Amino acid sequence: MFIVLFLILGCQTEGLEPGELKSQIEETERAFAQMASEAGIHEAFLKYAADEAILIRNSRAVEGKPAIAEYFSQHTDEGQTLVWEPRKIEVALSGDLAYSFGDFTFTQIDSAGINQTLKGNFCTIWKRQPDGKWKFVVD
Repeated sequence: MFIVLFLILGCQTEGLEPGELKSQIEETERAFAQMASEAGIHEAFLKYAADEAILIRNSRAVEGKPAIAEYFSQHTDEGQTLVWEPRKIEVALSGDLAYSFGDFTFTQIDSAGINQTLKGNFCTIWKRQPDGKWKFVVD
């Protein structure tokens, strides 16, 4: 009996309920989106990426935060905006992994000075860090 109780309590995440964890992800998504709007897309992605993050761009997986920084150094985010809103967030029972799914709008000014807009869906996988913050591991 004691072992079962220990195992059940050991699997809980510091007393946080699933709804609280979902709220944390939603708050993280909103702060991430706000930073992308205010400081730039690249800076925001680097701040919210876990060290082992994988960024999927143009059918290519860019693996690890240093590689993501290098990828961004070769591409500009000037004249670009990225706005997104999560529609669904699910958290693993362990409380350490989650995903968010939603809609995004990406706008950039092309070489002719015309705004080009791309709308679509996103799915981000989040991992809770040792300090309790959430960072994305796949985007």
